[in-house]
Amino acid sequence: MYKILYFHGFGSSGATGTAENLRLMMPETLVTAPDIPVDPVEALPFLQNLCRQEQPDLIIGTSMGAMYAQQMFGYRKICVNPSFNMSTMSKVLKTGVHQFQNRRRDNQKEFRITREIIQHFNQMERQQFKGITDFDRENTYGLFGIHDTTVNCYDLFRKYYVHAIRFDGEHRLNSKVLHTTVVPLARDILAGR
Repeated sequence: MYKILYFHGFGSSGATGTAENLRLMMPETLVTAPDIPVDPVEALPFLQNLCRQEQPDLIIGTSMGAMYAQQMFGYRKICVNPSFNMSTMSKVLKTGVHQFQNRRRDNQKEFRITREIIQHFNQMERQQFKGITDFDRENTYGLFGIHDTTVNCYDLFRKYYVHAIRFDGEHRLNSKVLHTTVVPLARDILAGR
């Protein structure tokens, strides 16, 4: 059985509908979707350790999760609408208290973004492409919604990677895009095509 790690977007959780839809559409895989810590100082090492423990066959990340997925060097990955510039371009990364969109395992309903957390994102973003290998260039796929009005990192992705694909969709994934775009690509990657 193949193992997929799914990294959710900002303010979400592993209980997102995207992870559940991946499980339903790809029953031949084991899909693990962790709750990503809010602060990148905690999130990045947490995800790197998780990858070492799980040894996934594929990582799929969306938005902020795609930004983290890109940094999991040495693994095959799909970055959907990656938000590589959370600290400067994001419309959502603002100081204050925010509500989680989905249930978290620790039952937290809200989280606080501070200036320090935004600074942590900025520091990480300046380093996020260091460490890319030839394996990563060939095994990292970027999917970019042509109607995404939230973030557009297509050109930045193309600066480092060769597989950038546009799809008919918006920033958030829905069942149709998963079925027509993400799942077929994931199956091709897992089959070694």
